[in-house]
Amino acid sequence: MIGALENSAAGSARRILIVEDEAHIRKFLRIALEAHGYEVLEARRGEEGLELMISGQPALVILDLGLPDIDGQAIISRLREWSTTPILVMSVRSDEQEIVRALDAGANDYVTKPAGIAELLARIRVLLRDQGTEDRSAGIVRCGPLYIDLARRLVSLDGEPVKLTRKEYELLRLLATGAGRVLKHEELLTQIWGPEFARETHHLRVLVSSLRHKLGDDPGSPEYILTAQGVGYRLLSDP
Repeated sequence: MIGALENSAAGSARRILIVEDEAHIRKFLRIALEAHGYEVLEARRGEEGLELMISGQPALVILDLGLPDIDGQAIISRLREWSTTPILVMSVRSDEQEIVRALDAGANDYVTKPAGIAELLARIRVLLRDQGTEDRSAGIVRCGPLYIDLARRLVSLDGEPVKLTRKEYELLRLLATGAGRVLKHEELLTQIWGPEFARETHHLRVLVSSLRHKLGDDPGSPEYILTAQGVGYRLLSDP
């Protein structure tokens, strides 16, 4: 079984995705970035941007928060479910709480509009330098016949879709992103239900049982979810 996230070998180290609904800003950024040797992908809407993150595998995302379909804060959270690609927020929102919220959600940097191109290029260079040569996740986890597309939130088994509840999917997502590592009861309970449920292990046992049932996973001879007795659970992977 392959339990690790597949890497995006096709991603270009100088490919930048701009997610911005205002055409004149996209044009300004594209011209400036291409003049400095960057390859540019463009998206006007959030969903389009998420799709280009998967297909285009950019090295960095420049993200506006005020998009017509999805708020940029939600996009940051969704990207951070499966990707470590640097996110540079560029927004008219200058409120300190808004900035802190974006950074807490997983954005790497934040500039307010209008931003000078020299400053923007400097911030891009820093983020790409910090990223170095690390592989970026393509958001796909395979465990034998189990296929988990974290970017699109799709799960299939032997090619057939598996319908999961929100909590079942969240449990599987956490196990998948930590593939091969034991996730402790407290960690899973806190992530799924909140810190006030950190000791309610019965909730977790019921959820694991439900997920195993839908995956056809025998707890006595597991193919996917292994119990670390008294500690937690992990997604099985090749040794």
